[in-house]
Amino acid sequence: MANDSGKITRRLLVGATATTALAFGAAKGETISGSVPWKAGEADRPDAADPRQGYLFFDANEAAFIEAAVSRLIPKDELGPGALEAGVAVFIDRQLAGPYGKGDHFYLKGPFPHGEPTQGWQAKSPAEVYRAAIVEVNRYAMDQKNAAFAKLTPEDQDAILKSLESGDAKLKNDVDSKAFFAALLQNTIEGFFSDPLYGGNRDMAGWKLIGFPGAHYDYRDYVRRHGQAVDIAPVGLMGKPGWERS
Repeated sequence: MANDSGKITRRLLVGATATTALAFGAAKGETISGSVPWKAGEADRPDAADPRQGYLFFDANEAAFIEAAVSRLIPKDELGPGALEAGVAVFIDRQLAGPYGKGDHFYLKGPFPHGEPTQGWQAKSPAEVYRAAIVEVNRYAMDQKNAAFAKLTPEDQDAILKSLESGDAKLKNDVDSKAFFAALLQNTIEGFFSDPLYGGNRDMAGWKLIGFPGAHYDYRDYVRRHGQAVDIAPVGLMGKPGWERS
C-alpha cells in the first residue's frame, strides 16, 4: 500500500507487483480453481454494468466494506479505473463463494497457531477469515473513528488499512489484522489482473494498465521486436471485451 505521496505511487506499486507475479507464476490458476463462475447470458458475467450486483457470498455490510477497501487499495485515478470499477469486489465474492473460499487446497485442521511466514496459511478457510475479520475491522473503525469502515473518509480508511497492514490494529476474536490485510491485498491484486472470466479485470483494465496482451493465439509478428511494446489490444480466455446479452 502506498504512502500519502499520491495515487500514482500506489497504482504503479500494485502494477509492479502484478508484473512480477505474472513473470514468476505467483498467481496461479490453482488459487482460484473450480468451475467457471458464470455462463454467457447470466447476470454475473464480467461485463455486468454495475460491479456491485449479484453478490453470492457477501451480505450488504460485508459488500460495503469490500467495495470501500478495494477502492483504496487500487483507486480510480488518471491512469484508469480502480479495483471497484474493474469488478474486483465481484471477483473476491465469487472466490469466497467457491472452492477457494472453502479452502479446498488448504490444510484446515486446528489448532491454528501463529506460524512462520514459510509455513504458509495458518488459519481457517478464507471464507471464515473474511467473515470474521470484516466484523472486527468495522468494530475497530468504530472505536478509532466512530463509524464503520465504509462510512469513513478516504484518509481515515487509509489510516485503518495501514494499521491492519502493520499489525498495529489489535482485533478481537483471534483475528490477525496483518494476515487479513495480506490476504485482502493479494486477492485484490489477483482480481485486478486475472482473466475477466473470473469476474474481475473488467474491460481488461488491469492488463491495459501494465501493457499485458492476454491470451492471444499468435505472437509470431512480435518475436523479433525486441525491446518494443506489444501494442495490441488484450484478449481474455473467452475472447475480446464486449460480451452481449443473449
